[in-house]
Order: sequence, then C-alpha cells, then structure tokens
Amino acid sequence: MGQGVANAVGFAMAAKYASNILNSDECKIIDHKVYCLCGDGDLQEGISYEACSLAGTLGLDNLILIYDSNNITIEGDTSIAWNEDVKARFEAQGWAVSRIDGHNFDEIDIALEEAKNRCKPTLIIADTVIAKGACELEGSHHSHGAPLGEEEIAAAKQKCGFDDKKSFQVDEDVKARFEIAVEKGDLAEAEWSANIRKKISEEQQRLLDQLENPDFDKIEWPKFESNQSIATRESNGKILNAIAKALPGFMGGSADLGPSNKSELKGMGDFPFGRNMHFGIREHAMAAICNAFSLYGLFIPYSATFFIFSDYLKPAARLAALMNLKTYFIWTHDSIGVGEDGPTHQPIEQLSQFRALPNFKVFRPADANENVACWQVALKSDGPAAFVCSRQKLEVLKPDVAFGDPTKGGYLLKERKDAKFTFIASGSEVILALKSACALEKEGIMVNVVSMPCMEIFNAQDDAYKQKVINPSTKRVAIEASSGVEWYRYADVVIGMQSFGASAKADDLFKHFGFTQESICEKVRQL
Repeated sequence: MGQGVANAVGFAMAAKYASNILNSDECKIIDHKVYCLCGDGDLQEGISYEACSLAGTLGLDNLILIYDSNNITIEGDTSIAWNEDVKARFEAQGWAVSRIDGHNFDEIDIALEEAKNRCKPTLIIADTVIAKGACELEGSHHSHGAPLGEEEIAAAKQKCGFDDKKSFQVDEDVKARFEIAVEKGDLAEAEWSANIRKKISEEQQRLLDQLENPDFDKIEWPKFESNQSIATRESNGKILNAIAKALPGFMGGSADLGPSNKSELKGMGDFPFGRNMHFGIREHAMAAICNAFSLYGLFIPYSATFFIFSDYLKPAARLAALMNLKTYFIWTHDSIGVGEDGPTHQPIEQLSQFRALPNFKVFRPADANENVACWQVALKSDGPAAFVCSRQKLEVLKPDVAFGDPTKGGYLLKERKDAKFTFIASGSEVILALKSACALEKEGIMVNVVSMPCMEIFNAQDDAYKQKVINPSTKRVAIEASSGVEWYRYADVVIGMQSFGASAKADDLFKHFGFTQESICEKVRQL
C-alpha cells in the first residue's frame, strides 16, 4: 500500500530531470505526464504522505494523482479510523485539488483536461461507490475482498444492460473502439519518433546514448594507499563521485544525512537541474522514488541513510529485490561503532535481515580498496545492492595481504597450511581478525583469515571454491559486530552481538562486547 504513489512521484521526478537535461527549444524529447491511481488505503499509509509532501515541495506539475474515494476499507467505513480532510491536506502540501463524481464521464474528462495545464501536482478526488450496481452489496465493505456471487453478478449486469446469461462479454462496438485506440497509439508513436529523429541534435543524441547504455569501463576508480586509515563511508563517497563523473545517469541523495553518509556528488548541482536529490527525513519514500528512477530507464539511482534507518525503508528495498531493479542503497554507521548515539542508532539485526532477502546483495567492505572491488561487482550485476559502511576509520590493507578474489563474495586474506582455525569476518572486523590471527601465530596457533564482503555472492559459488576458502578441517569462527545468526551456515562459533548496545565511545563499546584482539585470542585458547 502506498508504494505506487511514491513510485509515481519518482517517475515524475525522473521525467522532470530528464526533460531538463535532454530537451532543447527545437526538440522536446521528454514532455509526458505521469498518472497514478490510488485508493483510501494508499493515502492512509505513511509513505504516500512522505512522497506527496516532497512532490508538492518540488512543484511536480507533470504528476496527476487520481484518488478513488469510496470511503471503504476491509473492516468497514473509513470513518472508523480515518476522518481527515484529504483535500485540505493536499492543498497544504502545495497540490492543486479537484473533486468530481467518479461515475460521471463528463466530469472525469473535464478534470483530466484541467490537470494537464496546472503548474502544480494535481489530485483528482473521484467520489465513487464500491460494487456499484450490485444490489445487496453496493457501498458495503463486504464486497471488498469477497466474490459477489452468481446471482448478484447477473443482477448487476442486467442493470448495466448486459446479457446476464453470458459469463463474460465484450460488445463488438467496444472491441472495435479499443482496436482503433491501439492503431491511433501506434500511429502517434511513429509520428513522434520520426519527429524526434528529425529534430534531435548530436549533443542530445550523445547524452541519450550515454544514459541508455552506461559504460562502466570508463570509470576511473580511486586508489587508496596502505599507509592510511579511512572509514568506508568516506571511501564510498569518493567512489560515488568517481562513478558519477563517468556515468551521467548516476544520481541520488540522502534522507537529510548527506554530510554523514558522504553521499554528495561534488559540483553536480541539486535536483531538478542537478544530480543531488534532497529527500528530507523521508526514508521510505526515498527508496520507493529511487526504485521508480531505476524503472524509468535512463538512470542508475542510489539512496543513503544510517544503517539503522534501513528499517524505515525495508518494504521498498524488498520490492527492489522482487522487481530486480538496479537500485543502490548506501547505509553508513554500520555497527556499535557509532558510539555515543546509543542503542537506538546501533544496528544489531539488520545485516541478518537483509542477507535473508532473496535477490539482494549486501556488501560490507573491509577497507577502501575492497569497497572499490565491491562496487565493480555491483554495477555489472543485476538487481539491487546495499553498501554497509563504517563510521570509524579502518586501516587500508597492504597489497601483499589482500590477495584473493573479492568478486566471488569471500576470499582468503591469510592462509596457513597447518591452520587449526579459520576466522571469517566482514567490514570493520576483518582487520581485527587479521591482528588476532597474527597474535595467535606467535603462540603457535595457526589461523586462516577470510574476508567475506558479500555473503550472497559467496553462497552462489561451487563447493570446491567454498572449501578452498573456508577449510572444513579447521575450526571455523565468524567475527562480526551484529547478531550474525546467518554465519552458522559456515561457522562453528559466532562471536557477535547477543544484546542491544550500551552507550559509550566506539572503542569502549568494542571492548565491552568482546571485539578486541585480546578477547578474540582468549576465546580461541578456550576452544
């Protein structure tokens, strides 16, 4: 419920930006409207309010929302739970509003024609009666989710002048009218295409080609030296800007957290003329709007927020996975490493939750260079992906340490032939695993170390590769500052979070919850 309203806002935003960058006085490539049908349930959901508020702020005059207002939901009349003035609400958000009889064809036509010429987004409130024509159930919530029954259907057909003895019929004149509509549409499209081909400039065509066929090989990826420490949110920001410089269709924004997410595209302006979108504190609408940008066909969108706030946008992320959309989610402040913000801002179960989502890749890079490798994989893959990045600085791994193949989701960072243990980790815990392994080696305990930036990709590898990376003859220990239940697929022991976080500085929290070299080594000695 409500996703389609937010998608419609996203389509209108995509069309608005596309028209600003593609159109010229001589050739208007993008000049269409976006129409959306919604019901009472859609407007009760919070996501529609988020999206429509943004649409009003942006003045999306290419958006027309048609509200089928029959005042019925599953439990009964909407008044049992909802009694607001929808017209006033939308006018307060900067919309133009019309109210019509949704069964009157003339009023419908007039309202649609008026909406085409407005300089604001338009809401058409169409007052209707549910199950109109069905004698016993007309206007009743009982018709909402149940079949009318054969007798009721026959009676309703008689009222409309149909042959009630036929289970289904389309009159010949109606069929002919719709066939003509198809022919008219084909002709209009052919004329429009011919006109565009005649008037389009070389510059417009070049940009259109770049938008429709992005060349990922043109990206000049940033390089990070091993003598520095950099948070993966910081390296991710540099990566986003590198991608945007090469791909004119790469764009996005944050839910009011751009400076913290490092998600701003430097020098690329603000929507609707630039590529930085400011969504405000509207995580759910933000994600659904980005889904629409992906569906629009010209753009590769990303959205950004703190990882804990991914909870607010989960339905839209799930739909991105369901629809196999090329939508990217940037989630920073990925663990108890957020420090004094406390339990409300410390993601504990979110990694497990999104790793359980089919057709959704979760990347949690160990350092800046692994971050680059993950993006190289994600851009050339189908479907959505999330980048879960640290707030705190992480050491850039040395080239002689970082061997293996990140493109396979998991790989060996450190290997010993006589290893008794294998550490498996992601993100900020990888360097902890490496240091702990080196300390144990001085005690004569040999440990392999695996970095697994993307469990979904690793899960898809064959058994031979998996066993090469995670030696089944070793004791396997997963280390991650999350609940980590999914690690039991590969690990014998999981060192993770068993409770909600306390409130303290990041270093103190990691020590308190056992994410230190001393604590890891002691655990291994006990094993």
